Formats: sequence, C-alpha cells, structure tokens
Amino acid sequence: MGADVPAVFRTLMTHVVVPVIAIDSVDAALPLADALIAGGLPVAEITFRTAAAAEVIARIAKDRPSLVLGAGTVLSAENVRRAKEAGAAFGVAPGLNPEVVKEAARVGLPFIPGVITPTEIEQALSLGVTLLKFFPSEAFGGLATIKALSAPYAHAGVRFMPTGGVTTANLALYLASEAVACVGGTWIASRDAIAQRKWDQVTASCRAAVETVRAARGPR
Repeated sequence: MGADVPAVFRTLMTHVVVPVIAIDSVDAALPLADALIAGGLPVAEITFRTAAAAEVIARIAKDRPSLVLGAGTVLSAENVRRAKEAGAAFGVAPGLNPEVVKEAARVGLPFIPGVITPTEIEQALSLGVTLLKFFPSEAFGGLATIKALSAPYAHAGVRFMPTGGVTTANLALYLASEAVACVGGTWIASRDAIAQRKWDQVTASCRAAVETVRAARGPR
C-alpha cells in the first residue's frame, strides 16, 4: 500500500487485530472502551447491527478519544453519514456497494468495503480503494484464498482485512501472510461477554491477541 494510505489505516495495521463488536447497551460503551484500552488494543469496529451503535460510537469518541473507533456493517449512504457524525474514524462494510464507497469518500470517511472475488477487487480498485475486507473469510477458503487473490493484485497495493472465522487458533497463520494487513476479531468482545459485563475477559482476550501479534510480526 502506498504513501497515500489514510493515517487511520496505518493505525489499524499497527495494532493488526481490530475488535469487531456488536453492542446493545450505550451504558456499556465506556466500560468496553476501558477494557480494550487496558488490554493494549485501543481500537474497535462498532457494527451497525444494533440500534445502540451510533450512540455508542458517539459516547466513546467523546469520552475515550484515545480509542481509534470505526463503524462496521455500513450498508447505506445514510449509515455513512451517521457514522461520520457520531465520530467514527473509519467505516467497514461486508460487501462492496459503489454508492456507499463514494459517499464515504465524499464525507471524508476512510472506508474498507468487503470483497470475495477478483471482479469485486477490480471494482474496488476502480473506486480508489486498496484495503479490503475479506468476508466471511473462513467460509470462502480463508488464507489459501487470500493468497491466491493477492497474487495478481498485490502490485496494485491490495491488502486484506479478513474477518469471519478468524480465531485465536488460526490468528498466527493469518498474520504470517503479507497479504493480510489486519484482521477483524469478533472473538475479542462477544455480544454475550458485553451483556454480562465480563470486562476482565475482554481485557485478557486483547492481551492474548497483542502477544500473538508481537510473536508473529514483532513489536509495534
């Protein structure tokens, strides 16, 4: 990826593991942020799968500005605008909708659309996007498919953020590939763990992920 990569993407690639989080309660926003920060992973993608998402993003962005915060499951231009207004620093989608990517560019929200096929990768390139979510990763061949897709597109700056099926068991394998810029970690803070306020568990998951990243890629 070239020098024109948004600074927030470089931050994601520094931390490597990006917790992907569905959260139902705004009251849990700050304790969640504190658990992530305490675990050494001050980054999160809050998905628009819940009604609380935009308010959670706004609360964390205001009160825990050290946490690099993105909006996930951004499916429409309206979602893009809500994410930007709430204070998200980046957006992520499971698929590639050109109108959503264009709206993100218009409002200045660095965006990571999802792809699976070469055709989608080329469509992303035509829109000026090179950091791409590969989703659902394990269901579509995981690292083997990522390596195969990377071969004809790496020279164009394409790198991937695999999400979906990435776990503690296979994380190190993903990190061994240069095609992988970062990964989406749904295991870091599960919906149930948040609902049950298991903040120590979230912090421990962050610390374990940080250690795996350090072992695979060296100090950040």
